[in-house]
Amino acid sequence: MTDVTSRRVRRSRDVAVGIVLGTVADRIFGDPSRFHPVAGMGQLAGKLENTVYRDSRGAGLAFTATCVSVAAATGLAIRRGGALGVGVAVWSTLGGTTLCRIGDLMADALDRGDIVAARALIPSLCGRDPAALDEAGICRATIESVAENTSDAAVGPLVAAAFAGAPGVISYRMINTLDAMVGYRTARYDRFGWASARLDDVANLIPARLSGLLAAILGGAPCSAIRAWRADAHKHPSPNAGVVEAAFAGALDFSLGGTTVYPNHVEERPTLGSGPQPTVDDLRSAVALSRRVQYGAAALAVGAALLVR
Repeated sequence: MTDVTSRRVRRSRDVAVGIVLGTVADRIFGDPSRFHPVAGMGQLAGKLENTVYRDSRGAGLAFTATCVSVAAATGLAIRRGGALGVGVAVWSTLGGTTLCRIGDLMADALDRGDIVAARALIPSLCGRDPAALDEAGICRATIESVAENTSDAAVGPLVAAAFAGAPGVISYRMINTLDAMVGYRTARYDRFGWASARLDDVANLIPARLSGLLAAILGGAPCSAIRAWRADAHKHPSPNAGVVEAAFAGALDFSLGGTTVYPNHVEERPTLGSGPQPTVDDLRSAVALSRRVQYGAAALAVGAALLVR
């Protein structure tokens, strides 16, 4: 075996072991409680935005390229730590356990009839206006967020780690962060945030479809999930979120979509799935399905890492 091949094999093993370590750490500890790297990414990107912002696509492209390049360089430095370095990178970028914990807390609050506590949890999941949501609206908003973030916060980092190690997973999380910061069609970000939004769409093409496939397989109704995916996913304004939300809706036999109220605007989302409106029991089922999808994605990521040279 040549030195180059030996290094590649060792690196593949480091990535596979690192994925296992990071996934286990996420299951035990959830998101880091202090010095969260994703929060740090957002703070640094926010400072850069304040410096370079111009109402143009060119300025936005330069901003996005700079942030992602810094993230990749950070990942290259972390990679020197071998399997432990990859494990730290994966743990710090995974958000699946915390996502499901919030989903469980939301279901508990709704079961108690504590609408105030349920509304207080909404900002942890999405940017919708909590005051505009009743119990049914909270169930729908939570399930949609759980489905979408199963891909963005769990499957996506695992896929990125499997194929590109620590540089890939850190870069992927930076792309997600930029989209959450500037990827909006508002007066300020329509042009400046264009590059970040499009890059996030590209980065999530594979994770979203893998999430949808795993939801179909592990949700107990694969035919219904695939049917909803094919019939409804393309109606969603996001080319990726629609895939996962439709697959969850079909697999668990409820429908998503409808009037979606944000603090500054209102959207009419298309109907995904053909079942009734979701209830608290459906919310618990969606959280359980999210966990199964995450476990399935972790197993596939380990296998893929061992095959990548």
